[in-house]
Amino acid sequence: MKLSLNWLKEYVDIDITPQELSRILTMAGLEVEALEKTGDIDDKIIVAKVVSVKKHPRADRLSLCYVDTGGASFVQVVCGAANVKAGDLVPMALPGTVLKGGIEIKESRLRGEFSGGMLMAEDELGLTDNHTGVMILPPELETGMKLLDAINPVDWSLEVNITPNRPDCASVIGIAREVAALTGQKIKYPDVYYVEEGVPINEVARVDVEDAQGCPRYMAGMIRDVSIMPSPFWMRYRLYLSGVRSKNNIVDISNYVLLETGQPLHTFDYDQLEEHRIVVARARQGEKFNTLDGQERILNSEHLMICDGKKPVGIAGIMGGLNSEITDSSANILIESACFNPVTIRRGAKSAGISSEASYRFERGIDIEGVTYALKRALSLSKELAGGNINKGLIDIYPEKFQPPVIDLRVEKTNRFLGAEIQKSEMVLWLTALEMKVTEKDINTLKVIPPTYRVDLLREIDLVEEIARMHGYDNIPETTPAIRPSDKADLPMLSLHDRTCNILTGIGFSEIITFSFISPESVNLLQAGEESPLKRLVKLLNPITTEQSVMRTSLLPGLLSVVKENISHGEHNLKLFEWGEVFF
Repeated sequence: MKLSLNWLKEYVDIDITPQELSRILTMAGLEVEALEKTGDIDDKIIVAKVVSVKKHPRADRLSLCYVDTGGASFVQVVCGAANVKAGDLVPMALPGTVLKGGIEIKESRLRGEFSGGMLMAEDELGLTDNHTGVMILPPELETGMKLLDAINPVDWSLEVNITPNRPDCASVIGIAREVAALTGQKIKYPDVYYVEEGVPINEVARVDVEDAQGCPRYMAGMIRDVSIMPSPFWMRYRLYLSGVRSKNNIVDISNYVLLETGQPLHTFDYDQLEEHRIVVARARQGEKFNTLDGQERILNSEHLMICDGKKPVGIAGIMGGLNSEITDSSANILIESACFNPVTIRRGAKSAGISSEASYRFERGIDIEGVTYALKRALSLSKELAGGNINKGLIDIYPEKFQPPVIDLRVEKTNRFLGAEIQKSEMVLWLTALEMKVTEKDINTLKVIPPTYRVDLLREIDLVEEIARMHGYDNIPETTPAIRPSDKADLPMLSLHDRTCNILTGIGFSEIITFSFISPESVNLLQAGEESPLKRLVKLLNPITTEQSVMRTSLLPGLLSVVKENISHGEHNLKLFEWGEVFF
């Protein structure tokens, strides 16, 4: 995950260098893979005011802009952007400015006309990928001031490797929580405030969840009469540093809140929803659906769908549909904030061949109690950046309330497992810093209730790992385990395995390891009779896909699959073997 350090600093006070922060996060299990300084633009780029614009006499696509740079006289600049008009404040590179790539701006003549600098687009400044025109700055800025001081773009971009068991850290607030706990600071959550107006949402929209197992909670809010426009620079810049392309203010807000809180959202054009209704149900086998990326998807019963009164409008937790997307003409917006079953989303995404920011998080598990906060945050930002009126209330389908686990943590066992001597009071301090509720069960045992966003904390050993992280792996003393020689001989099967592998590798074979999960159809390759033990398949209760839904009764299907894959890539000289278990 990529994130902005300045964004992170809004939620936690950080008074250490970016390099030291990276080291602390890495040692706590959140490896910072890359650290890059951004927005360090040349200080010769200033805020200039466009006084007048007229056509270039010898070039239809160029214009002559007279700009006020704060000096004694105006400067003429030849510009190729069509969006510049008199009164705009724009970034201007003065002669001597060195751009990215080492290009130096000089006074010059373009098609016979003098140009005393360059008016800059955002991508030319290295701030975003936007090249639709010259960057238009806020009108309250002072003419002639350095752009560095005007918009403060200098930042650091951190790329953090989030392990699958820590979906709570796939957000800026999630990383901020970790930083706060590791540095002894307090987390500062963004305020959410807005005024509700108009009729209650229940009178103008309806939600029916037909598959509560696939969707244990579904919330919706609504805002009317919004204005679709580009997002402000600060939001587009943060999205850009996070690897997300800006589209418009409403879509950007949903992406911004996803990155901020870790809760995926989806925005629907309310007026495109038949019967103004949302239905969460399974897809029909072979049903076709066009997703937002313009691709037609062939669906099956593994896909959980978001439908309106008559048709699908999105693949739940994975990607929305073209038929309800936000466009420049959208005015009334229904915002979805839901919790979907990780297994359902994983199967659906794999079957559809889609990997999205939303599916990445749903597959790993999200905070079912954080659904409300994210929805309110999105409504608050929508009111701030798009205007409009927020309907009263929220729709909340939540039939079975989540009960967090209560875990006993034994102090002596924790120390024995870690090979450390950590005081109980220290354990309480660290677990509390991680926002867990901790009480003393007895003199040697703590009763711990993890926060709902920590979906990875289910057992005592999970808490032991948290103690190790907070104590610091590098602070755990090295101890040599006591090893007692045994006079027992190795098991015959182990000796046979070693000898077999040595012989086969010695004559040029390569050992492979394949999945124990296979497709039921692959057993037909064995050409065994119906009564053969090879066809007595052990079925998985919770398979990843139908292609991996039974346990293998022979190693041959896996071997043949690897041979087929190698041949398809032009590899024909193969000598392979596998030693593994089969299941009956």
